[in-house]
Amino acid sequence: MGLPLLLPLLLLLLASLQAGRSTKCRSKLGYEVNQPEQLSAPEGGSVQIPFSFCHPWDLPSVLSVSISWRWKQYHGETIYSTTPPFIHKDFENRLSLNWKNGWSNGSLQISNLRREDKSLYFCRVHLTTRNHGKQEWQSIPGTNLAITPAPKKTTQGPTTAAPTDGLRVSGDKRSSGSWPLRTEAVVAVALFSAVLKIAILGGTVYLLLKRSKGLQTNARAPVRPGSSLPEAP
Repeated sequence: MGLPLLLPLLLLLLASLQAGRSTKCRSKLGYEVNQPEQLSAPEGGSVQIPFSFCHPWDLPSVLSVSISWRWKQYHGETIYSTTPPFIHKDFENRLSLNWKNGWSNGSLQISNLRREDKSLYFCRVHLTTRNHGKQEWQSIPGTNLAITPAPKKTTQGPTTAAPTDGLRVSGDKRSSGSWPLRTEAVVAVALFSAVLKIAILGGTVYLLLKRSKGLQTNARAPVRPGSSLPEAP
């Protein structure tokens, strides 16, 4: 086999070895778990606690990896575990882990947060290696989760317009209760005025007709016998 054929195989082997090694650790021990020191989320909401871990062993030498979470203190109760599957009763139907085997990072999501969830949370990594047996380590400071009050929901109720005096209406803003009353008042005033005018006009016509009939009766009265007309001077 010539050198031109061996070179690609060597490069492929080197790349696979680099990909098989986990991310470089900052810890002197060669393995660690990183988490944010503090997080906060509102009551009733949800929060994701991110984590990442590293170790000095090549992935081919790692037989299995599992993740678990503790809370309240470093040696506190376990609230979540991938192997064996477990969820604490206080977090039932509220925990989910965004992580797959082979990943070196992920996040734990806590939904429907309660005030009692305020605590410290610690991610713990469990490894079974080919030559070094079982290895376990976790974050020392953990993540301090604070629960803030739930935001108040503002509901806008119906607005009522202030009553206006008289019949004045500003612009197009009319109260649904006062506008019909003002219309009825205007109609009543108009009817009363019309009736009053008709009554006055009728009375005036009646008086004029009565006076006219009286004058006609006096002009047509007959002269009785024995009576004499007044002589002209």
